Amino acid sequence: MISKKEAIDHLKQHIKSGDTLFTNVTHVSKSGESRHLDVYSLRKNDCSKWNYYISRALGYTLKKDNTIFIKGCGMDMGFHLVYCLSKVLYDDGYAIKQRWL
Repeated sequence: MISKKEAIDHLKQHIKSGDTLFTNVTHVSKSGESRHLDVYSLRKNDCSKWNYYISRALGYTLKKDNTIFIKGCGMDMGFHLVYCLSKVLYDDGYAIKQRWL
């Protein structure tokens, strides 16, 4: 397992300010109060999945199916996840853009 700092350093090397991350909900709990998310980047016909590094950087749980477990409802949780990541990496919640798949 890598440390939070190692995850942040790795993400900074590969995800730059101005990049777009794509989120996908794979599961919503029966109560609607938690979700499982996947996070991808797309570049030059290359798709990279960032769930492991993002979960380590933000302290979220990585589920057995390698999705990020995030609690919350009543707001766009994909945006929230990317905003928090952007804040951690670049001290600007809007440095990385988010779109849904």
